[in-house]
Amino acid sequence: MKISLHVNSRPVEAEVEPRLLLVHFLRERLRLTGTHIGCDTSQCGACTVHLDGCAVKSCTLLAVQADGCEVITIEGLAPEGTLHPLQAAFQEHHALQCGFCTPGIVMVAHGLLGRDSAPGEAEIRAALEGNRCRCTGYQNIVDAIRCACERVREGT
Repeated sequence: MKISLHVNSRPVEAEVEPRLLLVHFLRERLRLTGTHIGCDTSQCGACTVHLDGCAVKSCTLLAVQADGCEVITIEGLAPEGTLHPLQAAFQEHHALQCGFCTPGIVMVAHGLLGRDSAPGEAEIRAALEGNRCRCTGYQNIVDAIRCACERVREGT
C-alpha cells in the first residue's frame, strides 16, 4: 500500500506492506532509530512517538494507520544539533542511566507539556504510567520534567 505522511515535518511517501508496524517503518525504512523497540506488546513505552500531536506507542500502530498524519519522533523535537528543553533537563538532572527508555519518556513528557504547562508531581507520574524504566528511580525523571516545564513557561 502507498502511504503519504509527514515525519518530523518532512513529507514522506512510501510503499509498505499492510502489516508493517509504524515502529519498524520509522526505524528500518526511515532510519530514525531513536524510537526504540522494547517489548512489542505496548507495555514499556520505549517506542512512543507523537501522531497528530498525541503520544502513541508506535508498536501498536500499523504504518498504514499513519497515512495522512504528522509523526514526530525524538529526532524531530529540536533542530539538529540542539536539544529540546526536556532533553537538556534530562541530561542536567541525571534522569537516565542506560538511556533506552529515555526517548519514549521524553515524548510522553512533551505531550504532557503540550496539555499542561505546569503539571504537578502527581500529573507527571500519571503521564509516565505507560513507560517503564528498569534501571533508575523515577524521581530524577520527574525533577527533569518539572524543570523543563518551568523553562518552557519562562521562555528560556
